[in-house]
Formats: sequence, structure tokens, C-alpha cells
Amino acid sequence: MFRQTGGVTGPRSAVVVNPVKVSDQDLLRRTIGEGLASAGWPAPAWHETTPEDPGRGQAEQAVRDGAELIFVYGGDGTVMAVVNALVGSEVAMAVLPAGTGNLLAVNLGLSGDAATGVRVALEGGRRWIDVGRVEDQCFAVMAGMGFDAKMIEGTSDLAKKHLGWLAYVGGAVRHLRYRPMRVRIVLDGGAPMRRRPRTVIVGNVGRLQGGVQLLSKAQPDDGRLDVAVLSPTSLAHWASLGWAVLMRRERVPLMETYTAERIEIYSARVEPRQLDGDLIDPGRSMTIGVRPRALLLCVPQPASDPDSA
Repeated sequence: MFRQTGGVTGPRSAVVVNPVKVSDQDLLRRTIGEGLASAGWPAPAWHETTPEDPGRGQAEQAVRDGAELIFVYGGDGTVMAVVNALVGSEVAMAVLPAGTGNLLAVNLGLSGDAATGVRVALEGGRRWIDVGRVEDQCFAVMAGMGFDAKMIEGTSDLAKKHLGWLAYVGGAVRHLRYRPMRVRIVLDGGAPMRRRPRTVIVGNVGRLQGGVQLLSKAQPDDGRLDVAVLSPTSLAHWASLGWAVLMRRERVPLMETYTAERIEIYSARVEPRQLDGDLIDPGRSMTIGVRPRALLLCVPQPASDPDSA
């Protein structure tokens, strides 16, 4: 749908931006505005996130105002907030790479700068992807319980600002001896699997910070989620597991993988938990479902891509 605004015809758009992540907001405004103007699109509405609202309320307001496309500029937390606002709608989301990891951007080939992100949106590549759901929150990349959430908890914002994704390496090293969990894992209502893992990761896509491919078969539009159960018990085990992942070996020691539409994790003690790299309240359980093809994304399009439009 195209609308005419001030003599300019094109879809309405909005920008949800985390101002903390922007070094030059005037430059960002010019980059987006000039890119849209070059294609005959009207100027976008501008919404800044706040500490109290990391982006969901701003995106919901933009939709109420008639936006058909929402650009997101911020870290993974900002992206997740906007995902929660747009799930189930036909409003497209365009991720402009920023922040430490932008895991969704990396997984879907959206690397580059803001100008590149605007160009991707203008080229018209669109893809419907699945989202995971935990309680009343959705995620587009990964959910985790145990060590991975502990690693995030132990990584400071200051370190992320100066080191980027490498900051997580320090957080990981500090918690390599984090004690194993005692869990029951139930996949699609099947028999409980009892394990002593360090972490359980449920992914809609497969790449972690730094482009590390953990779940090589994960597809964001297959209607299923991929599960990795990591159970190293020593530093040597961690080294062996990490090397196998980095080398993209088909079999990774001390890591089991599964796929399911519903994943239930029950722990004997309270554990840290995370969604898309943002911590949520610790808990003793985590029930994760999938909403198939519930989010419309702007993606680089080869013309032959059957999911593009």
C-alpha cells in the first residue's frame, strides 16, 4: 500500500532508535531520510527508546500512526522489543546494524551500515520468519538457560561498547566453571530427558556473537526450533567443544541437538535465563514455543529467493 504525503508517494515508515547506540544522530537522520527520498518515499517518523521502554511502545505507536515499514537502530534488546510489537502484523521490520551483536542482522545477512540497511529495505526483499515465544515475550534469535545467560550477565555494557562481541569472551571465560544444571527436558510432549548440562540453548537461527555457527541446520522459517544441550565438565571439554564448533564439524563433542515445536526445561534450582541476548528474570523452568512465519523482515534479496516478494 502506498500513500501520498506532502506530494511524495510511497509507503509510510518510522525509525525506532536507541539514542545510546548512535554516535551521530544527525548523520543517521540524513542517511535514512536521503535514502528514502531518493526512492520517492516520504520522510519517516522518528521514535527514540527510553530506559523504561526499549522499543516496543514506540513501535506500537508507529503502527497505530500508519507505518508500513519500521527501521530499527539499536542493540539486540531494541530489536527484540520491536519484534514483540510487530509479531503477527503485516508491518515489515528493517534492521539497521548497530550495537554489539545484532544477532538477527548477522544471521540473515544484514551486515553493513545504516545506508546499506536502507538500501535493502528499498530493494523490496521480504521474508516471513518464525519467532520463538517464552511466556508473553517473543524472540527472533535464541533463548537460553544456564551458562549462556550467566555469560551475558557477566559482560558489562562498558566492555561491549569498547570491545564489541569480543566482550562476551571475557564473560564466558569468567564463568567456564559455572556448575552444571540438573534438568529435565521435554520435547513436543515426549518422554522427559534428564541431563546435567552447563546450558541449554534454543535457537530460531544458528549464529552466535562473532558469527560462530552453533546450530548449523537451524532455519528461521521451518516452523521448528533447534535445541542445543551443552554438557562439558572441564576446561578441556570446553576447549574441545569450542574448537569443533569453530571448525563447523558435523559432530560436536558434549553437545546434543534436537528440533521441536515446544521445548520445556525444568531445573532443580533457579537459573539465569536470556532471550536474544537480553536477560529475563531467573527461573527454575522455561517453556518455549514457536509462532511460524509470524514476522516480516526486509532482507537482501536475490531475485530467485522463493521467500522474497
